[in-house]
Amino acid sequence: MTQRTIEELKLLAAQIRRDVLRMVHGAQSGHPGGSLGCADFFAALYFRIMRHRLPFNMQGKGEDVFVLSNGHISPVWYSTLARSGYFPLAELKTFRKINSRLQGHPATHEGLPGVRVATGSLGQGLSVAIGMALAKRLDNDPYLVFSLHGDGELQEGQCWEAAMFAAHHRIDNLIATVDWNGQQIDGPTVQVMNLGDLKAKFEAFGWLVLNCNGNVMEEVVQQLETAKAMCGQGKPVVMLMKTHMGYPVDFMMDNHEWHGVAPNDEQLERALAQIPVTLGDY
Repeated sequence: MTQRTIEELKLLAAQIRRDVLRMVHGAQSGHPGGSLGCADFFAALYFRIMRHRLPFNMQGKGEDVFVLSNGHISPVWYSTLARSGYFPLAELKTFRKINSRLQGHPATHEGLPGVRVATGSLGQGLSVAIGMALAKRLDNDPYLVFSLHGDGELQEGQCWEAAMFAAHHRIDNLIATVDWNGQQIDGPTVQVMNLGDLKAKFEAFGWLVLNCNGNVMEEVVQQLETAKAMCGQGKPVVMLMKTHMGYPVDFMMDNHEWHGVAPNDEQLERALAQIPVTLGDY
């Protein structure tokens, strides 16, 4: 994939956000909040950072691979994959429809290009990503594994078992990112189950830790590039990415109620009015 400039990435992120809103509205189902907050990350990852290629190869050998652990934010991934050329943009219209390949959580049964593992059972994605990283090590494949996780997801014990395993086995071809927006389906994470000092926790588990403002494209790119440079040092890498749920839609931002609610017609128009058309709607 051709590397895009920062300005091009900003345009891509804006269009991905429009796609997300229209997809969730069209299905009247889905998860717009986290999808909107992570659009900058996905644009940077797929159009600048990650080394991937078409046609899609399920094995992922000889290229970087990605695991979306918080699979409920599938709209932002589907838009990114379509705009990367993995499948036609028009297919975004089928999101969450019967017989669509674009189900609410990514799955492999439908054979959607770009998806290598079914995800959305929270807490499992880090273990899967570690397995992929180990497979690359066994294959002498020098490429990397990237993964994305929700902050509320870290309330699952399996995440910390996986974190301990990765450090012990020196999984240094893995870059995990946490979408740290402070919101989950039932409310703010500090009220549901406070995550505490995530940087100190990951460091205590033996990881290299970076911090990032996930809604500033320059910072997302810089920190992902730094994370790549930190690989191969005997430790796994995690990027703690602060985002705003629902960014940049004013009535959605930092509101856990938009975790999994579709906008109505009036809300869609209000939201789209705040995000410019940059590449053309599907």
